[in-house]
Amino acid sequence: QVQLVESGGGLVQAGGSLRLSCAASGRTFSTYTMGWFRQTPAKEREFVLAISGSGRNIYYVDSVKGRFTISRDNAKNTVYLQMNNLEPKDTAVYYCYASSSSVLTLNYWGQGTQVTVSS
Repeated sequence: QVQLVESGGGLVQAGGSLRLSCAASGRTFSTYTMGWFRQTPAKEREFVLAISGSGRNIYYVDSVKGRFTISRDNAKNTVYLQMNNLEPKDTAVYYCYASSSSVLTLNYWGQGTQVTVSS
């Protein structure tokens, strides 16, 4: 069982930056691919970024390329999402997830953190 707790969301103006953190419980954090997805009431859940257990492989959706980065600190059981040059279309609830198999398999996820980008 893995428990995930996100933090760092908030309100920011377009062009601004935010860093989200996701703290995980458990002793096997480094064995999980960790990622972020986002969801708005009007849209389906959208994959954003993921990082392999070792940190060597990163996966992302084209809409965030060059603006968002993902990183992890296995010693701290934490994964980060750095979001730069935010746009109003990035407004969503962001969820951290853990996968024990494929990148898009959500085995565990957190409660989400709201990110709102004003124009």
